Amino acid sequence: MDLTTTLILLAVALAATVFTGWRGARPPDPWKGPRMVPWRFLMVGAAALALLLLVHLATLFGADRPPWVPGA
Repeated sequence: MDLTTTLILLAVALAATVFTGWRGARPPDPWKGPRMVPWRFLMVGAAALALLLLVHLATLFGADRPPWVPGA
């Protein structure tokens, strides 16, 4: 994956993390019924993806892989 694709996916993952974090932090509204979307789980998943993309970005900029990582 090249640098442009990584930066675009990182921006999308960060935006998804912020949006789902905002939606998950809203107080429940019993008049509307239960929330059917697991916003906090989606926030954790988007943050994990952003972390992986940051590691990939570091390797694109020349960071060395540790010897225990396969494929080095």
